[in-house]
Amino acid sequence: MIHFIGTPKIETQRLILRQLVLKDAQNVFDNWLSDERVSDNRVSPAHKQVSETKERLARIIADYESKEHCYWGIELKVDGELIGEIDLYDFDRATDNCEVSYSIGYKWGNQGYGSEALKAVVEFGFNYMNIHKISAAHNTDNPASGRIMVKAGMGQEGIVRHMIRNAKNQYKDCAIYGIFQEDYIRRNDIAEIRVIET
Repeated sequence: MIHFIGTPKIETQRLILRQLVLKDAQNVFDNWLSDERVSDNRVSPAHKQVSETKERLARIIADYESKEHCYWGIELKVDGELIGEIDLYDFDRATDNCEVSYSIGYKWGNQGYGSEALKAVVEFGFNYMNIHKISAAHNTDNPASGRIMVKAGMGQEGIVRHMIRNAKNQYKDCAIYGIFQEDYIRRNDIAEIRVIET
């Protein structure tokens, strides 16, 4: 059974994963949601105005009242810059499985931040929430995201053709990855995280 504890602050070696707040809107807009290079790998289109980002953040923030809401901003410890977001979602009570998604600002790609954040959330999901399986998907034309998943211990399970249609009305094939709690524990590749209850 999944043990829901909401969205506590999580610290890793270089990152702080924390709840988003409304005053983050400009950074969220500037650093990834308005960037076409990032939105090409998301279902939703790039934001054109910061007001769109504020509306989106308001919905995320309202959901923090629920212990079943797990949605973090990814912040650099070194300078407090907000560089992305990551969340656990689509919890299935029948199987105790869920999915994870993330976005990292283009400027901070290929520096290991995505895999560090994903490893932390995978550990949190298994060791604090007792999730059975965590799954993720990425567009096949975005192999960098697949490398992040592999570094977090996930294995590719297949490819679903035309799984999504992006904001440009293009169908995208997606590679599906997953990891089981028992396999994660057996790997003994535990991420160094500190969870601060909120």
